[in-house]
Amino acid sequence: MDFAKLALRETHDGQVLEVALDAPKANILDAAMMAELRAVLAAERGVAGRKALVLRGSGAHFCFGASVPEHQADQVGTMLPQFHALIDDLLSHPVPTIAQVSGFCLGGGFELALACALLFADDSARFAVPEIQLGVFPPVAAVLLPALGAAMLGNRLVLSGETVDADALAGCGLLAGRGDSAEAAASAWIGQHLLPRSASSLRIAQRAARAAVLAQFRAHIGAAERLYLDQLMATHDANEGIAAFIGKRPPAWTDA
Repeated sequence: MDFAKLALRETHDGQVLEVALDAPKANILDAAMMAELRAVLAAERGVAGRKALVLRGSGAHFCFGASVPEHQADQVGTMLPQFHALIDDLLSHPVPTIAQVSGFCLGGGFELALACALLFADDSARFAVPEIQLGVFPPVAAVLLPALGAAMLGNRLVLSGETVDADALAGCGLLAGRGDSAEAAASAWIGQHLLPRSASSLRIAQRAARAAVLAQFRAHIGAAERLYLDQLMATHDANEGIAAFIGKRPPAWTDA
């Protein structure tokens, strides 16, 4: 398969597939990239012998987030369900999924990383869901962070939009590992813990390990999506925040 916004590479004799978000420097997660990611995940479901799928960003950063123009009222009703379907694809993927994070990991990019089974980061990694600064909120983070046992951090990030470093995630048990290089940390862990294992057994263990989080996501994401599309997007301030960001001006909030 040929992709415009992804770069794929097989390693370890085909046991690992690396998928790079390949639109630097921001690696913006737009509808086209989402569609390509879903196509890769669908094609990968039946690949025998695969033991890991690694997501990373090309260049210095993982991802600056989803496309802000696609959050406008005439597009968000299509974009948001597509993004939530992508997250479901990741949560239900049959082989271990690994996010390898350097640099900025923001908004939808952070949510993409949270949906992976394991997250590795280096000291350059910075995480945020800054949507509230635009007058909106991140449905996936609002659902996944509590499901992953990080409800207080989720409240803090969703309500403030602040940026935190890898220490904040490590303190909540959200990091599988870290080091001077996220790539080296992830590669060492894969080599020690996944490559020696049976691919078929890993698939079954992955299903068991992800079942609870997947169930919670499916139970709650529909309500969060409806809250966003039916109530949030009916407000002046949500539309104003998106328009102000696109227009590179301060938002004029009406608090309604």
